[in-house]
Amino acid sequence: MRKIRVYMDTSVFGGIQDEQFSDVSSRFFDRVHHGEYIILVSAETLAELARSPEAVQSVWQELPPEQVEEVPLDAEVRELATEYIRANVLPEASLSDALHVAAATVAGADLILSWNFRHIVNFARIRGFNSVNVRLGYRAMTILCPMEVVYEGEE
Repeated sequence: MRKIRVYMDTSVFGGIQDEQFSDVSSRFFDRVHHGEYIILVSAETLAELARSPEAVQSVWQELPPEQVEEVPLDAEVRELATEYIRANVLPEASLSDALHVAAATVAGADLILSWNFRHIVNFARIRGFNSVNVRLGYRAMTILCPMEVVYEGEE
């Protein structure tokens, strides 16, 4: 069975340290360790992780290498991120968030996971990202928070 390829921004790693999100984030990473998902990260994610607290970095460092795929931040990704900003999906100050969505889109991720409700997991923004994606010939992305893939009472 093909594993689901999930692009994650830094908020999911940081969720381990957030009282509100730690339980769900931990359960998601347990599922990663059991081989259910392939985690996609970009250089943007890695740069943000390098500036994160040690406890957040350790979540990244403890992922099994066979469960991780690094996706490029090439010219195609940068142009798509710029188009999200041109289309007013995100403000210029949110280029990092645009890069995350663009990297996942270009890499063909099955899913984007984030706890960033302001700029990524947001109905209006998701519609905007997908409008740009479809207009430019990419597929629409599924964007969720970890709570939507890890359910209460799961074994």
